[in-house]
Amino acid sequence: MIDREQYTPGPASGAQVRKDRGQNGEEKWTLILVRELRHSPEKVWQALTDPAHLREWAPFDSDGNLGTVGNTVKLTTVGAPALRITETTVTRADAPEVLEYKWGGFDMRWELEAWGGGTRLTLWTNIGHRFIAMGAAGWHICFDVLDRLLAGQPIGRIVGPEAMKFGWQRLNAEYARQFGFETPDHPPHAAQKS
Repeated sequence: MIDREQYTPGPASGAQVRKDRGQNGEEKWTLILVRELRHSPEKVWQALTDPAHLREWAPFDSDGNLGTVGNTVKLTTVGAPALRITETTVTRADAPEVLEYKWGGFDMRWELEAWGGGTRLTLWTNIGHRFIAMGAAGWHICFDVLDRLLAGQPIGRIVGPEAMKFGWQRLNAEYARQFGFETPDHPPHAAQKS
């Protein structure tokens, strides 16, 4: 059993980026993260929708259940420099397969697929181009925490500045390289002479 101090995220994986054009011709970036969890879709669904479960792993708190279409809830970002509260309405909740809502103006689509005795969880979220690698790194750590929570080995939520203590910078740089982006924290070095 691993405790919080021993946790280190694995290498960047399971993420891709899609660039589309919005209705007004603007660039629309979507981060797609896939994680295979050893837990049933029903168990994962509860962790995605129940406020008590969300408080254990997600980068936001919810003041209500996200599992019912039409539910309006407030999502409060945790660990952000400034308190950010967003009101959202659940637009799709097909338990335990698809969940959709907005968080801070960004679309969130969760897909759960039964897979090998567990669940293949896919998150689709539109995100600003500059923040894609950062978002991938943050969600990577959240998914690790979620997996341990569902396994009955909780290590506690790791978000915001706290994530810096657990390898977030490395993940951010790895995802940026995978996506072909520069990271503000790790500018490319000038061509080196050999």
